[in-house]
Amino acid sequence: MNTHTHSLLQALNAQQQAAVAAPNGPVLVLAGPGSGKTRVLTHRIAWMLAEMRVAPWHVLAVTFTNKAAREMRARLDKMLGDDSAKSLTIGTFHAACARILRREAEAAGLSSNYLIFDTDDQLSVMKQVVKDLGLDDKRYRPNALLNAISAAKNELLPPAAYPVQTYYDEVVKRAYTRYQETLRKNDGLDFDDLLMETAKLLRSADLVRDKYRGRYRYLLVDEFQDTNMAQYVILHLLAQEHRSLYVVADEDQSIYSWRGADYRNIQRLRTDFPELQQHLLEENYRSTQVILDGAQAVIAHNNDRTPKHLFTRGHGGDRITLHEAYDEREEADYVVREIMTLARSGYTYSDIAVMYRTNAQSRALEETCVRYNIPYRLIGATRFYARKEIKDVLAYLRLAQNPDDDVSFARVVNVPPRGLGARTLDTVAQAANVLSGSRYQGALHLLETGTLANRAAQALKGFVGLMIRWQKLRAEVSVAQLLDAILADTGYEGYVRDGSDDGESRWENIQALRAVVADAPGITLPEFLTDVALVADIDELSEEVRAVTLLTLHSAKGLEYPVVFLTGLEEGLLPHSRSLDSPQQVAEERRLLYVGMTRAEKRLYLSYAFRRSWGQYGSSGDPSAPSRFLSDLPDAVLDRPRRAQKKAAVTTSSGVRSWGVSWQDSAVRTPDARKTERTPAPAPQLQYRQGQRVRHTHYGEGIVLESQLDGRSEMVTVLFTNGIGAKRLLASMAPMEPISAH
Repeated sequence: MNTHTHSLLQALNAQQQAAVAAPNGPVLVLAGPGSGKTRVLTHRIAWMLAEMRVAPWHVLAVTFTNKAAREMRARLDKMLGDDSAKSLTIGTFHAACARILRREAEAAGLSSNYLIFDTDDQLSVMKQVVKDLGLDDKRYRPNALLNAISAAKNELLPPAAYPVQTYYDEVVKRAYTRYQETLRKNDGLDFDDLLMETAKLLRSADLVRDKYRGRYRYLLVDEFQDTNMAQYVILHLLAQEHRSLYVVADEDQSIYSWRGADYRNIQRLRTDFPELQQHLLEENYRSTQVILDGAQAVIAHNNDRTPKHLFTRGHGGDRITLHEAYDEREEADYVVREIMTLARSGYTYSDIAVMYRTNAQSRALEETCVRYNIPYRLIGATRFYARKEIKDVLAYLRLAQNPDDDVSFARVVNVPPRGLGARTLDTVAQAANVLSGSRYQGALHLLETGTLANRAAQALKGFVGLMIRWQKLRAEVSVAQLLDAILADTGYEGYVRDGSDDGESRWENIQALRAVVADAPGITLPEFLTDVALVADIDELSEEVRAVTLLTLHSAKGLEYPVVFLTGLEEGLLPHSRSLDSPQQVAEERRLLYVGMTRAEKRLYLSYAFRRSWGQYGSSGDPSAPSRFLSDLPDAVLDRPRRAQKKAAVTTSSGVRSWGVSWQDSAVRTPDARKTERTPAPAPQLQYRQGQRVRHTHYGEGIVLESQLDGRSEMVTVLFTNGIGAKRLLASMAPMEPISAH
């Protein structure tokens, strides 16, 4: 081994060295979080060029972001010290496919000048498709149709092969067909087409496939667990001849199934390449051993994964702090006060991240940061009060307060769509100019004089009528009741809940706004709008400002911070309510928590609320259940602070009184309880059996359809006999008793 080659391995640990210097052929590197996977991938490329004498133009390395591709190339430029890195092909899947389709456009049946339609372009096309097909856009939401089409393309299903089992499927198939025709007519491809058309080309055109197999003899893939079926097929087609496929992955960090990612591609790789070499990267360079032990205890309950023992050379570390808050406001207050304490102890604000499952959870945190003058920045999301749906609802409220607010009028006069076109709105604006008044006054004038055509006049009359109603209503009801009336009058819920995950997230944001006004029953509309404006007008922070980072768990992938707070660890939030009917989705929610925990370097805080005034549990009086994942954490890694006071009794909607008792032990323990703590907990047993009759305090009698363990928690599916139907319940929290043994 020459000196240059030896230097490539010198700074690596034993597992990394074995992975970098693996013999040619298919290789799977399973890399735990913080184990140096990017270092291994770049060193592998350098090793191939230096030791294996691979020509750089035969190498194709694919990543999932342009940023990752740029960083990989920069590292290789520095490592190699010559121009060889310039001949490497490094980029995203979509960029690589776009390049192939440009070069092979004729064989693919495309124009070499095709356009790539972005998200907004796609939505515009689909809106026109819905209109052309005569569909009701409230029943067949353009975004929902696009999501269904994207899922089909990820599975390489063209319109003709789209499976039809329901009438909705038939509508999707028709929309898919017309959508593709429209794209082709405009010489366009969307992002999913780049993958699907490349896979189709490589499958059908032997000469093209052989050409690229000869060109890209060595394939390397980062974040392989995030590939979808189309991406897997492309890789498989290119690698079949030379069989030099090197992938880095971690099943435990697969959190993007909603984008089409399929961690089962790892098993497909093992099946299609039986000679596959496997290497584990288990030494962690990021987190303390305490944090790693906690994260591994959580993820160990998932199936279909390769067990790994994550370790670090630095032993110990501070215990993971677990906090039960009374509600989301107390939770935010606790987090911000802890941040202030950490700042006094030597941490900077930029050392600290606060993570949560849904965007709506940022609202309480943002407001509390403002109150305590803590600088913050949001990653992967718009500030709460700057989100479109929030700005729309606030515009309605502002019009109830001041109908002459032209900015708010222009924003929502046709939101949701009321059939008011640009020409009509221009006429309204011109009338306002003539009167030297507001657009509201211009609209009134046009309606009084009968200037507008009948259809436009009726649409404008409807909106003005709502404004007049809200102005009268504001003097008679609370802000919360006014908000409810506005949402009902406008049909805004149906407008935002379009069948997509994004639509559900937008509605959750509106529920969070509703909770703000509900928690301040005496506040007036002017006071509320003033308070909101003070938060909404905060300037965006520049990159140079030291600030606490607020972000969703999905945005946290690939990031790391000395201190991490994970908030909202409750049933219905994490795992999210939309995942509870699917064991596979619950497993992904567990992976999401694992990703969040392993972002922390030195300190990790976990928190949940005894009650939350929005979300899965409905009314603000209902208690929340701590996330089932928390019960998997061993006592040895946890620091459970004593509660400040006993919670007051709360009556739930089902009539059950709760004293805030959670799964964690009481702060004051008897000698017998302390003795029990030193004894390993017995294996959990199922309380309910299939076919057993039970009685629920609220839902009445039912029959157990299924009962199964998820970690140490029992999930029970019960078919209630009074017309309610099937419900999936957490046994430890369900007010339910058996009325038969079987």
